[in-house]
Amino acid sequence: MSNKEINKEVNEEINENISENEEVTENPCEQKIKELEEKYADSYDKYLRVLAEYDNFRKRTLKERDSIYSEAYADAVTNILPIIDNIERITTLECEKSFLEGLNLIVSGVHQTLEKMGVKEIETKTFDPNLHNAVMHIDDENLGEGEIVEVFQKGYILGERVIRYAMVKVAN
Repeated sequence: MSNKEINKEVNEEINENISENEEVTENPCEQKIKELEEKYADSYDKYLRVLAEYDNFRKRTLKERDSIYSEAYADAVTNILPIIDNIERITTLECEKSFLEGLNLIVSGVHQTLEKMGVKEIETKTFDPNLHNAVMHIDDENLGEGEIVEVFQKGYILGERVIRYAMVKVAN
């Protein structure tokens, strides 16, 4: 073998060793970069999830706080309604004229106060299962389908929410 051939072989071996060493040194760096990218992606994903959970928690808390107020408001009005019913029943009895006039003033004042609070009496012309509770039923050809014949207890609504269903007697 000539010197040129030997030099050529040695150079090739050195180049191979250098390229192998480069691959070895590049692989740990690339692996480390990949590991860090995976950790970053994991951390970013966790961050987005926590952010979304916090946003949902905040919205749910606001909704609960708003509903607590309306629930308490409705409960307070519900506790007052039996008193109003009893006063209205007294006005149907035969008593002294001045006594009845006083009671009627009280009833009208209570109704005005309820109206200011946003509480309205449920209309009782035709039966609506979303607003009325039918406790009796009669068949009468002179009356229309679903017509309310008698109201046993008035119903009240606050906004879109039914506070108390009207107890009624329904025809046909």
